[in-house]
Amino acid sequence: MNDATQYYIRDYPQTATAKTTGTAPTVGRVCQLDAKTQRGKRNPKGQTEVRTPFDVANNFLKSTFLPKLKTAHSAQACTENEKTERDFYHSLSLLAEDYGFKPMQTKSYGYPYNISLALWDTQEKLKQIVYNWNSLQFVQDRKKAFFISEERYSAGATLYYIPVIPLFEMLNDPMRKKTAQLLVSVCSYLYHIVSIPYYRQENSYLYWMYEMLTDWVEQDEETSETELYKNELRQAEWVGERVEQKLFNRTNLSFFEQRVKIFKPTDEFDKECLQLACDALALYVEYPHTNIFRNAPKTDEGPDDECEDYDRETIGMEKYISFMANGKGWLYESLSDSINNEFNEYGNLEEPTIRKCFDGNPITRNNLDFEARLFTLLEDICYLLNNYKATRR
Repeated sequence: MNDATQYYIRDYPQTATAKTTGTAPTVGRVCQLDAKTQRGKRNPKGQTEVRTPFDVANNFLKSTFLPKLKTAHSAQACTENEKTERDFYHSLSLLAEDYGFKPMQTKSYGYPYNISLALWDTQEKLKQIVYNWNSLQFVQDRKKAFFISEERYSAGATLYYIPVIPLFEMLNDPMRKKTAQLLVSVCSYLYHIVSIPYYRQENSYLYWMYEMLTDWVEQDEETSETELYKNELRQAEWVGERVEQKLFNRTNLSFFEQRVKIFKPTDEFDKECLQLACDALALYVEYPHTNIFRNAPKTDEGPDDECEDYDRETIGMEKYISFMANGKGWLYESLSDSINNEFNEYGNLEEPTIRKCFDGNPITRNNLDFEARLFTLLEDICYLLNNYKATRR
C-alpha cells in the first residue's frame, strides 16, 4: 500500500517526544512519550477597531458557512470524484456496521463537503464508543478508497517486570507457603500461556542486560562494594533458575483452580493475592491459548516512510514485559539506569494494536479485552511481590 494516499484522523495531536531523567521503578514510568503543545500568545494590543458610520443588520454574523474547497472540473476529475465518493460511503457503511453506530446523513451537502463532514462525525462517534480507539485513515490507492481504523492499548510507558526473588522468599516462609503456591500457579500461567519472557533465558532482553552488568562488575576495579555486587548477581542467577524450574512444571496449571477454591486468606495481603489469582484464572479459562504478543504491531504496518518518528528505534513489547530477579537493591538500580538510558534513545513504544480494513474483505474480529485485563493483572502481581515482607518469627 506504498502508493496509497492516507488521511489521518487522530484522537490526540501528534507531538514531539520528550526525554526523562532518573530511575524508573518497576511498574513505573520509563519515559514521557508525548508532550503537550502550547497555544501561541495573542497580541495584547489586539487589532485596530473599525466601525461603520451607521447601524447595520447583524444577521450575517449569526450565519455559518462551510469552507470553500478547490475542486477540479474536468470530466476525468469528476469521474474520479464520483468513484471516490462511492467507495467512501460503501466503506463507511461497513465501518459503522462493525462498530455499531449510525453515521450522519451527509450526501445532500455535495462533494467534497459531504466527505469532510462525514469524517468529522465518524471521528467523534468512534471517540465515544471505542475505548482504545487510536486513529482513522481514509486510504485511496489506484483501485479503490476505504477506511482503516486502528485501536491501540496504551501501556503507559511502564516497565512490567515481575520479580521472582520475593516469590522464592515467600515459598520458604511457612506463614505464606500456600499463598506462594497460589502465586506460582499465576506465574506459571504467565510463563507458559501468556509467554512472558524470563530473564534466565538467553533469548530474553533482560538476560543480556544482566550479563552486561556482570561484565561491568568483573572488569571494574575492586572496591569495598564489589563483593556485594557479585553476591546480588549470583543470587539473581541461582534463585532465577530454581524459580523457573517450578514455573516450568505444568502441574501448577492443573492445580490452579483447586488452589483457588481451597485457599483461606488470613489477612489483607492474602485477600489481595486470592483476588489476583481469581482474575488470572478467569483470564486463563476465557483465553486458554492467548499470549501477550498476539496483537503486537507488525513491522510492515508502520506509517509512511516520511514519518520521522519511525526512523528511530522502537521499544518492543518483549523489552518492557518480563520476569526479573528483584525490584530492590544495587542490581535493580543499575538495571533501571541502563534501561532508562537505552529507552530514552528510542522514538516509539510498541503496544498491542488492531487494524481493521473496511475494503470489502472479511474484517478481523479481534479486540483488546484480553490485553486490558492482562496488563492490569501484571500491575497487580508486580505490586504485590514488590511489597511482600517476610513474616517475622
